[in-house]
Amino acid sequence: MSTVNVLSIDAWGTADSKSAEDYQIENDDAAELTALQKLASEAADYCADWKYGESLIRDSYFKTYAQELAEDVGDVPKDLAWPFTCIDWDQAARELQYDYTSVEFDGVTYWVRS
Repeated sequence: MSTVNVLSIDAWGTADSKSAEDYQIENDDAAELTALQKLASEAADYCADWKYGESLIRDSYFKTYAQELAEDVGDVPKDLAWPFTCIDWDQAARELQYDYTSVEFDGVTYWVRS
């Protein structure tokens, strides 16, 4: 097994440089771990609450996320009727994204609250 240096970020955001051998993982897993740690480092730069746990919302799911968030916070009645059936959810999702930052992982765009 070749040695791959990786950056470990624990639950409190403390960085610790370790090698793949320290983790006893294979090269394929080491590459994935390195990519995930790079994502964590990038996301932590944009999101103050990253170290406490923050959601990554896949770009293709963001419209559904916006709808569910509006329902969860009580902005959309449970017995959905006109005029709430006329909401432009694409526009609502775009406006909600102003409070989020995009990050890339494995060729996919995700959004994290800024």
